[in-house]
Amino acid sequence: MTDLTFRIERNANPAADATVAEVLADPGFGKHFTDHMVIIDWTKDAGWHDARVVPYGPLTFNPASAVFHYGQEIFEGLKAYRHADGSVHTFRPERNGQRLADSAHRLALPQLPVDVFVESVRQLVEIDERWVPAHGENKALYLRPFMIANEDFLGVRAAESVSYLVIACPAGSYFSDPTRPVNIWLEREYSRAGRGGTGAAKCGGNYAASMLPQQIAYEKGCEQVLFLDSCDGAYLEELGGMNVVLVFDDGTVATPASDSILPGITRDSVLQLVEDAGYQVERRRISLDEWREGAASGRIVEAMAVGTAAVITPIGELRSDEFTIANPPVTEESLAMRIRAKLTGIQNGVESDTHGWMLKLV
Repeated sequence: MTDLTFRIERNANPAADATVAEVLADPGFGKHFTDHMVIIDWTKDAGWHDARVVPYGPLTFNPASAVFHYGQEIFEGLKAYRHADGSVHTFRPERNGQRLADSAHRLALPQLPVDVFVESVRQLVEIDERWVPAHGENKALYLRPFMIANEDFLGVRAAESVSYLVIACPAGSYFSDPTRPVNIWLEREYSRAGRGGTGAAKCGGNYAASMLPQQIAYEKGCEQVLFLDSCDGAYLEELGGMNVVLVFDDGTVATPASDSILPGITRDSVLQLVEDAGYQVERRRISLDEWREGAASGRIVEAMAVGTAAVITPIGELRSDEFTIANPPVTEESLAMRIRAKLTGIQNGVESDTHGWMLKLV
């Protein structure tokens, strides 16, 4: 591993066991955080240094910190799963580490070595293992690595001082019933990202840009929002925080391809399992008209939303002011449900991990 040794500072006042048990019984998503966090600093002169695990708590920043003014910030999301033998594993962390490095490059931030990323996750899970939910409860420990520019300087250039952190929170289902189809609002006025922009990077600005459209979607009775491409306004991009996958009646499964779409790790894993099941996978441009006409003719038989937090959720309707696309009802035999069962089974250690995706942490 890259030459960094993690210093451990244990929390002198960790949460009581009764408090942890209460949280694990009903964790929600992103509400309750574990006792510790990881911090690694970087400066232009010293590089990555001072790797440490410290008590979870507030950070202190100068008001001139670059992250507040220029948005130099990136993040990742992955989960740790308890297996039946009590061990704890995570899913394809090296892919998250590489995506963080790719995002860093796009945001002019330093690239954290992938092996350090993986070790930072292991360090936090090891010290806070008691926060990992029990096996078989459809819960996990959600891990949020992130990087921020913290140089106290208001000039418009890449920051020369940066911190990388990892925090964690127990998490239940992102949606109350992940097997219930969600309804999606079609956004025509706003774009999530533009050609040559930061759409392929996992940075806060992309999500900030999606929040007003997401709020509109809620007002329209929908759980998510679908963005179209910013050039023609005719091709599918992605949802506010998930990728889109369509299933055709000829055994083809397609997902939108664009340089402004975040390369989803869960999406790529789902597509691999789809190929394993004998389907043909296509990564290509998909027009809104193709979805609309395919659903009307019966050629498109399923639509699903795919992402780390929710894994796979069927899409019920795509709604707009002009029309509604209604997708067929979901059954246990639907591809979305079969692949969801397969993928969550691998993650929870009850299905064979033939691709070597799981990494034991503790």
